[in-house]
Amino acid sequence: MGLEWWLFGAAAAAVLLGCLVPNRWLPPLPNDKVMHFTAFAVLTLLASRVAGTKTALLWWIGGLLLAGWLIEVLQQWLPDRSFCWRDMAANAAGIAVAAVLALWMM
Repeated sequence: MGLEWWLFGAAAAAVLLGCLVPNRWLPPLPNDKVMHFTAFAVLTLLASRVAGTKTALLWWIGGLLLAGWLIEVLQQWLPDRSFCWRDMAANAAGIAVAAVLALWMM
């Protein structure tokens, strides 16, 4: 398993941890939408390195969109968390911007 896989796994674990712990455990954030955008953009760029081909990257993009939705669904059962369409939009925007960049670079 290459370095790209390890980096993607570490980033994915960090995003999951940050999104699925109670808010009271996290430092206050001035704008969490920027964090959502950045986190999913980074995951998409790392996924592009793992994917290797444009077709494979499109599958990864679908998986990341699904993961972003699933995280939001799970948050409704966590203390101090709730489902938020704006978070979903920020996740999707980060994925979209990074995907365009990654596909252009491939």
